[in-house]
Amino acid sequence: MYLIGIDSSTTATKSLIIDGDGEIVAVGAAEYPFETPHPLWSEQHPDLWWDGTVQSMRAALAQSGIDPAEVGAVGVSGQMHGLVLLDEEGEPLRPAILWNDQRTGKQCDDMRLWLGKENLVRITGNDALAGFTAPKILWVKENEPEIYSRVRQILLPKDFVRYKLTGDFATDKAGAGGTSLLELATRDWSPTVLAALEIPPQFLPPTHEGTQVTGVISAEAAEATGLRAGTPVVGGGGDQSVQAVGVGAIEEGIVALTLGTSGVVFATANEPFYEPEGRLHAFPHALPGKWHLMGVMLSAAGSLRWHRDTLAPGVEFDDLVAPAEEVPIGSEGLLFLPYLTGERTPHPDPFARGAFVGLTVRHGLPHMTRAVLEGVAFGLRDSFALMQGVGLGEIRQVRVSGGGARSRLWRQILADVMGSELVTVNTTEGGAYGAALLAGVGAGVWPDGESACAATIRVTGSTTPNADATAAYDSFYELYQGLYPALQATFDGVRQHGE
Repeated sequence: MYLIGIDSSTTATKSLIIDGDGEIVAVGAAEYPFETPHPLWSEQHPDLWWDGTVQSMRAALAQSGIDPAEVGAVGVSGQMHGLVLLDEEGEPLRPAILWNDQRTGKQCDDMRLWLGKENLVRITGNDALAGFTAPKILWVKENEPEIYSRVRQILLPKDFVRYKLTGDFATDKAGAGGTSLLELATRDWSPTVLAALEIPPQFLPPTHEGTQVTGVISAEAAEATGLRAGTPVVGGGGDQSVQAVGVGAIEEGIVALTLGTSGVVFATANEPFYEPEGRLHAFPHALPGKWHLMGVMLSAAGSLRWHRDTLAPGVEFDDLVAPAEEVPIGSEGLLFLPYLTGERTPHPDPFARGAFVGLTVRHGLPHMTRAVLEGVAFGLRDSFALMQGVGLGEIRQVRVSGGGARSRLWRQILADVMGSELVTVNTTEGGAYGAALLAGVGAGVWPDGESACAATIRVTGSTTPNADATAAYDSFYELYQGLYPALQATFDGVRQHGE
């Protein structure tokens, strides 16, 4: 039996095929753009995800040479929080408003006013944030009433792909947690929040666990993709929750750290924890009976890319980072604040800005490079500190993935700053791989997610912290923590000049 995972991100859709032992058989991918029609806006037409699914699926099936009848199930993953509005014919009414869209500040304030911030966090596990789905719905309702009047179904991006695959409306509980409409404890839509926001419950699809079958491949989808009609489609989840399954971070004490353009710290919990001020995201896990806390840094490896492209264009990343190994811990008093695209955790501020602090004539490019690596590590440590502050317990191991994790120096800095062992694993395909594992559980290949991960995921490398380095970084982290409060008024002052 073969299993398929589909991951629809902001820039590409990937279709991955694995066998019953978890070995990757084939991977197909299709890229597409997104639009920024106004400052702070980010939109994408849903048809791009479906076209990407068709192209990547056909490429993967052709590459593998397998008989589609041997595919036991398909799992779905993708970008979170985006708003897809469908009319009564099931057609998109407008381009989707994406997770990184920042237009909804007023609507977030309205949600806090109508529900009370403390009550909102208690119910949903999260504060109202511009990236989430609910304030986007309110924005359309207020600014595009003629479109809103025609809405009959609200979906998340991956669930539009699911709809095109099956003809059924459905979502997973992990992805639904990122809408600000789901009750964290019950793992289902919140009647209180829906009533306060005047969103009709019938606009929302049924919620399912990530291992449950939500429908089967329709005849139309089979013709388009090459899959067999009747193949089960499993719940899957939002990209970060499924990514955690894909690296085996599915138990308390094992944390997933994704060091991509953005940085994500993901911690599994056996009960619905939340951070009282809403500075961490708290969602249901893709696995039944589990929840997770998540901290998000908007510019992680993206900070290093900006640094390279701006100050050393054309230089390979390895060549850029190598001289930074000779720079002492703390970059000789140079600190970097990595808020180049605003920030989410621990400061939900879309207008926060980046900064080098402490520059002198002694500092050169290697110092600045190391300061970027250290600043991102400090920013990620903020999430670790918040998680431990809500009683999540000991962090025994950090499973690191993403492009930034290829740097040996960066892995060592992260281990030293966190004071925790960092490990790499044999799986590198993230969300698509996790979606395939969830599909395997839904198809009965494994009895549960824990068994699936145990059978397929292995630790391949380890970076241990140096006690002396950890102690040294503690003092620099304290200085780093003072930067945002000290500069916040300045960020507000320069904001009008940067928009």
